[in-house]
Amino acid sequence: MGGKSKNMFKLSLIVLLSLSFTLTGCGGNNSNNGKDAAKNGGAAATETAASTDGKVEPFDISVFIGEAGQPPTPDNKIFKKIKNETGAKFNFEYLAGDINQKLGVMIAGQDYPDMMTGNTKLTAAGAYIPLEDLIEKYAPNLKAHYADYWNMMKDPNDGHIYILPNYGVYNGEVKSSWYSGPAFWIQKAVLKEFGYPKVKTLDEYVDLIAKYKEKYPKIDGSPTVGFEILNYDWKNWGLLNAPQHLIGHPNDGGVVVTDGVAEIFADKDYAKKYYQKLNEMNQQGLIDKETFVQNYDQYMAKLSSGTVLGMFDQHWNFSAAEDSLTTQGKIERTYVGLPLVYDASTKDYYRDLAVLNLNNGLGISINAKDPVKIIKLLETLISEDWQKTFSWGIEGEDYIVKDGRFMKTQEQRDNAADPTWQMANKAKTLFGYLPKLEGSYSDGNSTDASAQPEEYAASVKPYDKEVLAAYGFNSYVDFFSKPPANPVYYPAWSIDLVEGSDAKIANTKLNELSTKYLPKAILADPGKFDSIWSDYVGDIKKANVKAYEDKINEQIKWRIDTWSK
Repeated sequence: MGGKSKNMFKLSLIVLLSLSFTLTGCGGNNSNNGKDAAKNGGAAATETAASTDGKVEPFDISVFIGEAGQPPTPDNKIFKKIKNETGAKFNFEYLAGDINQKLGVMIAGQDYPDMMTGNTKLTAAGAYIPLEDLIEKYAPNLKAHYADYWNMMKDPNDGHIYILPNYGVYNGEVKSSWYSGPAFWIQKAVLKEFGYPKVKTLDEYVDLIAKYKEKYPKIDGSPTVGFEILNYDWKNWGLLNAPQHLIGHPNDGGVVVTDGVAEIFADKDYAKKYYQKLNEMNQQGLIDKETFVQNYDQYMAKLSSGTVLGMFDQHWNFSAAEDSLTTQGKIERTYVGLPLVYDASTKDYYRDLAVLNLNNGLGISINAKDPVKIIKLLETLISEDWQKTFSWGIEGEDYIVKDGRFMKTQEQRDNAADPTWQMANKAKTLFGYLPKLEGSYSDGNSTDASAQPEEYAASVKPYDKEVLAAYGFNSYVDFFSKPPANPVYYPAWSIDLVEGSDAKIANTKLNELSTKYLPKAILADPGKFDSIWSDYVGDIKKANVKAYEDKINEQIKWRIDTWSK
């Protein structure tokens, strides 16, 4: 069976199971379905949320989200719908401050909510319950959803499944018109100003930003910022990851993998070349003076102001800032992702094929009051109807249907891009971490509104049409080379180094050294750069780098041996 046929079969199975499972488990208003399932020994032969009088049984679920965020408004329509139809009420706690400090407190007191976003520290602490038996017994939709990935989801150390990955499981036909990954980003206004030049190399990119900042020292009355660097908490890839891409490698985290063998790149000459360039940029006044002392919220506020010309980041990480710029009518201040390399002859490798987002998603904690109810809720929410609600919204309110195709009016598009509207009408954070259908539904509509071909075409603003036409592209994805097939092991960043191991300790030490030395090197007088870099490399040599590399290479081999089956 070919890949596409296999995916369509899997999606059909999920839909079939959804039909047989709808309104049982966590909710629904047809109490007979729940009783019949129990009587027949079906998948929902346990307590259901539906009581005998047809009303749902309310229950609370506490959830820890391992990143900063805002709770939805009390009258959020999606969460009201979830509560009305399933009985579930979510109580969110978002990360405030340092993730490691927060997890340390949680682990020390075993103070866990019902559900938590994936984190290897929590896995190592035994904070999650194994999920495979619950899924086998109560969640045929989820089992069908993850069928092709079941072995990949198992913890290499004990064979249990603790986290339900939130991204990387594709169904039906996959269309791509929105790039979510890493790139060097530049404001569309900068490209337009200089006649839409083709920008391939890091040097060309920096020259363009420098020229624009010199010409326009202020934007909307505020000082123009040439380049931002996000180096905050676990989102420090803005500082660390660029060198691997500049030499034509994909995102493998802290290593570059060549012919199946991984090695760190932090101490390599091609990494030095990048940070020396940043040092030059700082001397030119292009780098924000506050870049190394600001947190994520402050970084996002800068981007949302429209004053930042460029940065290296992953698109999903700052898309909310672009939503804000769009709502403000500042389309020219939104960004184009550029797959920069050092040498124009190097083929870029930023864009990759979808991978299973291991260690990221949701798990059920050992303190959960009713794991069966939770797994049955997740079983309900993976159904097509709920997935459409999360992604597209409510039919008639948030989108319309024409000849079976999902579309939006301009007002609905504007609403969807408005962060304030989202807080009352979307469940973005929850959906971001839930198991989800990606690709297309059984009716052929895209699971992502921005990837629906006719919707994408209708939503492209005049300014964007001009940019794309200037480069001869259909979407901003076309700026990137098409990715090759993923290596079996890929990506190395998702390998669990295991808390307390020599490999984990070495990796933590490498992160500490990078955070200590790289800002210092970037902000130093040019004459001091080499000595700071030499100290940095010297301290890296003292860290147990071999233990880190050995663990990565051992797991690459394990994945090739296990996942190839």
